[in-house]
Parts: sequence; C-alpha cells; structure tokens
Amino acid sequence: MTQARTLDDIRVEFDAPDNVPRDRIVDLSFANGSNPNDLVDPYEPFAWLNGPDIPRLLYNPPVRSGLGAISGSRRGNWVVSHYEDIDRVYCDNDHFSNAGTAEFQRLIGETFKSIPLAIDPPDHSKYRLYLMPHFSPARITRDIEPRIRKVVVEMIDAVADKGEVDMAWDFGRVYPVRIFMSLMGFPEKMFEQFLDWEWDILHSGTLEKMQAALRGVLDFLRAFIAEKEANPDEHLVSSIAHGKIQGRAPTEDEKIGMVWFLWLGGLDTVAATIAQMFRRMALQPDIQRRIRENPALINGAVEEFLRTQPILSSTRTATRDFEWHGVQIRKGDSVQCLNPAGNFDPARFEDPRTFDPERRANRHFTFVGGVHICLGAHLARRELRVLLEEWFARIPEFAPKPGSDTSVFPGLLSIRNLPLVWDTARMPGREGAA
Repeated sequence: MTQARTLDDIRVEFDAPDNVPRDRIVDLSFANGSNPNDLVDPYEPFAWLNGPDIPRLLYNPPVRSGLGAISGSRRGNWVVSHYEDIDRVYCDNDHFSNAGTAEFQRLIGETFKSIPLAIDPPDHSKYRLYLMPHFSPARITRDIEPRIRKVVVEMIDAVADKGEVDMAWDFGRVYPVRIFMSLMGFPEKMFEQFLDWEWDILHSGTLEKMQAALRGVLDFLRAFIAEKEANPDEHLVSSIAHGKIQGRAPTEDEKIGMVWFLWLGGLDTVAATIAQMFRRMALQPDIQRRIRENPALINGAVEEFLRTQPILSSTRTATRDFEWHGVQIRKGDSVQCLNPAGNFDPARFEDPRTFDPERRANRHFTFVGGVHICLGAHLARRELRVLLEEWFARIPEFAPKPGSDTSVFPGLLSIRNLPLVWDTARMPGREGAA
C-alpha cells in the first residue's frame, strides 16, 4: 500500500453517508503511520496526496480499533491533504471543533475533558493562559534549559566512549521523559510504568489493555494531585492544583483534565522526533556534516526536522452543515488534517522534499496550528536544539550499526530501536592525538 501513487490504487467500496461522493472514498490508512518503510525520507510515499489533481476533500473509511471509539472515526472521516485546507481546519473555530479530541478516558466512563486540548474558544483561552507561563520561552530559558543541558550532557557522556547507542530506545525514549517528569514533579521510579501505560493507551490497539492502563494512570494522577494539594512544591502539578483560573480555584475535573492532558502529551512525541531525526542524519550523513561544520544552522535544522517528520495528523469535528469545495459537510462530520502531506505541499514550500536547514518562513503543521498549537512546542524545540548542540560537540560522524534494521513507522509509532555507531578515535578533541 505504501507504493500507492493514484487514487485508483486506494479507492475502496464503503457504504458511506449520502453526502459523500463515491469517487472520494479511499483507504488512507497507509498515510497514518501504520506501515513501515526503509526510505531515507519515510514520508515520501504520501507526496502525491497534495498534488493539483487530488480532490481537496477525500473520505477515509472507519478505523476498526479502540482508537475509533474515541476519535469519531467509526463512521469514517473527511481528509484534507493540501496546506491551505489544513490551515483552515486548524484556524476556523466557527466551523471546526476540537471537543472530544484524544479523550481516551471516555473508554472507562470518565467525563472530565482533556484541558486545554479538547476545549474550544472562548473557554480555551482561560486554560491556555493558566498553563502557558510554565511553557513560555523565558521560563524555559531561565528555569528549564539548565536541567535540559545537564541531562543531555550526562546521557551523551555515558555513551560517548562506547562508540554506540540505541538512539531510539536508550536515548530518545528516555531523555525527553526525564525532562518532563522533572517539570511535573513526578517520581523517577514511575518512569517505566508511565511508558508502559502510555504504550498500552496509544499503541496496543486492544481495548482491554487501554482500559487497564487508563485506570492505572488516572488513579495515580488523582492520588498525586491530592498529595501535592497537601504538600505543595515548586513543580507544575502543584502549581496547577494551587493556582487560580480567572480568580477562582480549579475544580477537581479541571485539575485532572490538565494534568492528564500534560501526561498524555509529554511522553511520546519528542521521543519519536529524536529517533527519526537521528535516523535521517545517519542515513544522509551530509546533513550531520553540514550542521557540525556550521552550528549556527541548528535552530533552522530543528525546524526542518520537525517539518519533514510530522508525527501526528490531527482531527476536528464540523460544528454545522456547510458546503466546502463543492461537497456538503454535515454537523458532526470528522475532518482529519493529513500533516504528512500538508508539510510537503509545493504550493507552500519550495522544493519541499529537500532538507534545507536555511529554509525561510517554515510554518509547518507538526505542532498543529491555530489556537490549539502545541502547548509544549517551545519546550520541544529547546530539547532538540540543546541535544544537537551537545551531541555535535562530543560525538563524531555516526552511522547505523551494520546489519541493523532502519525501517520506520512514519508517525507516532516511529522507531523502537535505532543502533548507531561512531569511531571513538575521531571524537572531538581526540583527532591526531598520539
């Protein structure tokens, strides 16, 4: 399926609602990160989906899994793959709602909302303003970056002389979660349990495992919030529990809604980005050489890694009946933004498949867009920038370990293992040493 190149290759029969033209019904599961490949650019198989001959609205049949139960996709969804249309879905809050997004907790009968992700304007802003100071660039520079750099240096130094590391499992999986747990104030002993719960919720595809993990994590989070209410500290969970939303204390549902949302969003996305970023550099060494020779490119390189590695494709719900691109959209219809196509739209990005760390106006959708743009975007960028700064200062040119599997799921599943190797004799400061 990853070699599909025309709509005829992916058209399917499905008893869709009567407002869906039959020629728009296609199976786009291959474009949602469920099929691995071993291409240097693993998102290349989706390139044609933003072409001028592709209808601006496609329709994907239902997802038959536990995820469908909370995403609205049991009845199928519209898909937009062109930059301009994705931008509208993310920014047009009058026609598209984020209510109900990623509310896995409903699978066990919970009714609290994931805050602020599943809250629409105007209420969204009060929660965003409540949390945003903890993720502002100034706060990250002042309070969080020293911790980020300390963790990065410690982790790199632990593997530098070994000449190899599993960048996905032993580094990418660990580094951002250590930062996140420190920010939230979670105990380090919960590290592996958190990742197990998160994997079962997002990736197991088994309703029983999802429900068990949800009960486990929500029981823990509620107990942790209660403990911080009794014993405040300087970390984020305590700040959420003791803060004021427009002059009032948050309700119990608001507290768990915010802490749950941060927990869910803080464990996976940066890890997947790191694994794909280092895989791309290992398979395309010219990129790492260019960054190493000119560290001033690091900020632009991070942005380009983000653009070319869109981990998620977000979904919105139509708030009313309306016509769009000659098609009737109905209230309640689900609309998915196919970021792996939009981030490479040639109508927006010149030579979009080329990795260009000097690209200007790099406004991609990896952090989504509109009012729901990722709350932790500044933190994620800083984690990636500091990682590259310290890595290139300590590690020479690296490559995949001979014989290793470099296949990748181009999405949130990403890469479980990525063994990299380098010549320790060529480490910075050692070249030419007698």
